Amino acid sequence: QVQLVESGGGVVQAGDSLRLCCAGDGMVVRLYTLGWFRQAPGKEREGVAAISRTSSSTPYEDSVKGRFTISRDNAKNTVILQMGDLRPEDTGVYYCAAQFAPLSDDIYYVRDYEYRYWGQGTQVTVSS
Repeated sequence: QVQLVESGGGVVQAGDSLRLCCAGDGMVVRLYTLGWFRQAPGKEREGVAAISRTSSSTPYEDSVKGRFTISRDNAKNTVILQMGDLRPEDTGVYYCAAQFAPLSDDIYYVRDYEYRYWGQGTQVTVSS
């Protein structure tokens, strides 16, 4: 059974950094294209960043460009979201997502319906 488990959320002040980690269980992460999404209170879930199997493609949502970095460690079966210069508008529940893509090295997805597997989410709260 495929499971994704996020960790690393917390309460921080504006300008601080956080590192979110998502570990895959029951899956070989290198065969999946991966993404991070977030959902703020009262808002729809939105894509934050995605990463292809080979890390050749890493698209970002405009508001996080230059502040967030997505990476993957296939040997450790994990995907990381390094977040810097955090802002109150970054507050929300952050989810990692995975979609099986064994035949494509460079494919990535930015829409939530394109992913089959989801973690339970980790809360990030940024105070001003």
